[in-house]
Amino acid sequence: MKRFKSAGQAQRFLSIHDQVGNLLRRPANTNAAAHRQSRAEAIKIWAEVTGLAAGF
Repeated sequence: MKRFKSAGQAQRFLSIHDQVGNLLRRPANTNAAAHRQSRAEAIKIWAEVTGLAAGF
């Protein structure tokens, strides 16, 4: 709980962090090309969810 003011604050952060981490986590047995494609798809989904422009 370092730097969190309460257990509830830590829980809220960790619950969101886990969902985002699952989106961006690298699949186990992948080569570089598959990893790049997976990362591009994850960034596209992230941009849609957050409302950011995808061209960064």
